[in-house]
Amino acid sequence: MSSDFTQYLRMDKMPHIFCPGCGHGIAMASLLRAVGKLELDKNKVVVVSGIGCSSRIPGYLDFNTLHTTHGRAIPFATGVKMARPDLTVLIISGDGDSTAIGGNHFIHACRRNIDISLIVLNNNIYGMTGGQYSPTTFVGSRSTTSPYGHLEPEFDISGLAKSAGASYVARATCFHAQQMDKLFVDAVKNKGFSVVEVLCQCPTYFGRKNRIPEAIDMMRWQKEHTYTAAQAKKMNPEELEGKWMRGVIHNQPRPEYVESYLELIKRVGGSEG
Repeated sequence: MSSDFTQYLRMDKMPHIFCPGCGHGIAMASLLRAVGKLELDKNKVVVVSGIGCSSRIPGYLDFNTLHTTHGRAIPFATGVKMARPDLTVLIISGDGDSTAIGGNHFIHACRRNIDISLIVLNNNIYGMTGGQYSPTTFVGSRSTTSPYGHLEPEFDISGLAKSAGASYVARATCFHAQQMDKLFVDAVKNKGFSVVEVLCQCPTYFGRKNRIPEAIDMMRWQKEHTYTAAQAKKMNPEELEGKWMRGVIHNQPRPEYVESYLELIKRVGGSEG
């Protein structure tokens, strides 16, 4: 595997727009390492995004890319996969883009189990549009639209994906970048709908609003508030409280939608003939 990932980048689009300390660059680099390890033909990779900070990533990637409307990355990606099942289709989305306005698409893509990998960069806030709270903003956290503390309980993105039917679900953090590489590789290999939630730091809005302005402190939080399945066996309920499991959450292959659809077409066509 080559360590030169400039082959996957549109260098004429640099420098990027990400704020200093933002985790999105870490996630983007991890994705490129995964593509390199899988030795994918970049001309057969499609990366789709909606709107938001994370959704700017495809603009820097030298693949086939679609920057679509807010919350609609999944239906666009579904159309691509249905038309060209031979392509590797990836979606990069944020917690607001995928679980707020795009929430219904998220649920049904999981249920459908179409062969697409969704990467959700979860920074617990709307970063691009001014720091409003999102579906994953923690109770008590401050944002532009909850200056006195957020009241609503947050979505568990990985738990939602598992419950809705995704055949592969994992959670990564920007602190644990090497583990993120492996989870991205496994997600693409899975024949079905894969969801990888990445806990990302946003020092500009979430950090500043909640008095954690340094990216390193936010990444230290990721380290201290996540655990692996192996670590969980040695932890009591009190130690697990308020923490998030990282690694593979769910991995259960089942029939993939496009293959089932093509089999149906073949069967119907044959019966009519």
